[in-house]
Amino acid sequence: MSHYKILADSCCDYVQQGEDVLSFVTRIPLTIELDGASFLDDSSLDCDLFLQAMAQSKNAPRSACPSPMLFAEACKGEATDIYIVTLSAKLSGTYSSACMGAEMIRKEYPHKRIHVFNSRSAACAEVAICLRVKELAESGLPFEEVVAQGEAFVHEMTTDFVLEDLEVFRKSGRLNHLQALAVSALHIKMVMGADSEGGIVVRAKAIGINRALAALVENVKSIYNAKPCPERTLVITYCACLERAEEICKRILAVCPFAKSLICKSSGISTMYANAGGIIVAF
Repeated sequence: MSHYKILADSCCDYVQQGEDVLSFVTRIPLTIELDGASFLDDSSLDCDLFLQAMAQSKNAPRSACPSPMLFAEACKGEATDIYIVTLSAKLSGTYSSACMGAEMIRKEYPHKRIHVFNSRSAACAEVAICLRVKELAESGLPFEEVVAQGEAFVHEMTTDFVLEDLEVFRKSGRLNHLQALAVSALHIKMVMGADSEGGIVVRAKAIGINRALAALVENVKSIYNAKPCPERTLVITYCACLERAEEICKRILAVCPFAKSLICKSSGISTMYANAGGIIVAF
């Protein structure tokens, strides 16, 4: 039995091809609500059907974070060192819920050491953090050092994304009607990303999806060249556009020699925000 355990909320996406290098992660599912229906965001969720439901609805889907008790229950067992990775606290109450669950376990099992990482991001960024924390824990470092180096990784990490469809943002009020009309009529696509606190910022704007994806690659290249990190893994999440993800991965690796790359399929929460055609990159 391993001395450590890694938990993540269900925005930690799924490996699409080859070996499931995330089999060590215990996922705690969020719930998605749309038009009175409730979708548990676990491995059984059919994201293609969920995309259809979103497209047919006039309403924006809403997510509900897992209860503190779900996190607490997942912390039980023989592992003494527990690391939890969550969605950005700016985007979800999941981080707060995980912290409450961790505190419940600390009181019941004082010997357990638990740390909750606020990813300040989502999707493939959570994947990257889980992989890094596993690497640190497996290296034999003490708990405090795994936490310190894990937090340093979170603060140094970059997340960028391009969405082909902004309907969820419009329906949820994050993009007003006039902005939505202008973006749609002019075919404007935005390269967005996570800021240092986990909020969403616009990196660049382009006419058409192809130019936006080219701008995404250029932005990754610029960040990589400013602070090379050849030892890192490039992680990409896609939503209903595997070929696009493979092409973007190939183009990034041609100009940024990352040690590894990993392509993930969007979970329910990632699907809710990325929508069909969305691409997210993290490293």
